[in-house]
Amino acid sequence: MKNFNPDYLRLSVYLGVFGVLGIAEAFRPRRKMEAGRTGRWFSNLSLTFINGILVRLVLGTAAFGAAQFAADRSWGFLNDVELSWPLEAAIGFLLLDLMIYLQHVLAHALPFLWRFHLVHHSDLEVDATTALRFHPVETFILAFYKIGLVAALGIDPWTVVIYDIALTISTQFNHSNIKFTPPFDAKLRRIIITPDFHRVHHSMEPEEANSNFGFSLPWWDMLFGTYRPQPAMPHNVMQIGLADYREPEELSLPALLLMPANPRMGAYSFGKSEE
Repeated sequence: MKNFNPDYLRLSVYLGVFGVLGIAEAFRPRRKMEAGRTGRWFSNLSLTFINGILVRLVLGTAAFGAAQFAADRSWGFLNDVELSWPLEAAIGFLLLDLMIYLQHVLAHALPFLWRFHLVHHSDLEVDATTALRFHPVETFILAFYKIGLVAALGIDPWTVVIYDIALTISTQFNHSNIKFTPPFDAKLRRIIITPDFHRVHHSMEPEEANSNFGFSLPWWDMLFGTYRPQPAMPHNVMQIGLADYREPEELSLPALLLMPANPRMGAYSFGKSEE
């Protein structure tokens, strides 16, 4: 286990899931892509590549390493209690997912975090490529946040691997442009976040964008009152993205990288602004 590198496993899962979802989006799309694919996909996949390279070079497998380090020294909450591995893994998984939910809420509530997170929300459509459309600074912030959580909570190293793989699959799935029948979606969203569930979060309407914060499990939104079942407009015609960023030149790769330096905060950060 000391020589195990979860990055290769995570990359394999990402590529496999991306291929399957890409085929499903082509044959059963939920929305007609008015914004087109070429420019969006170039920007989204470029950010994915940049983030993957930077995080790999700077942090490597830091979260996994932090979990091993804490386990070897019996640090953290879960390392102080005697639990069977399945129960410990389940609790660790739930705690990680809850903390990622809370981080997402803060990304909308705090202007400093929102200036980076708006890169993700600036996409004019939502599909599997949107899942990793994040500014590199936000990627680093989330990485350090997760490292601290893993060490403080004493998450088992294998639980970290399992959660990272689950998060990779779920974020691509719930950002995908795939159509499901309403009855099937209603049943599925009881246990995982569906594309229709998460698409509400990418609405151009602030009150809708400030809902449905979960990435993997839907229960946190339902528990904390941030769940919105459907958007005001039907999914196939609702407007996606930010009102302040609608032009192609504002959404090029260079523009996205520079966006946090002079952001148009709009009304998204729970009505807060830096002005």
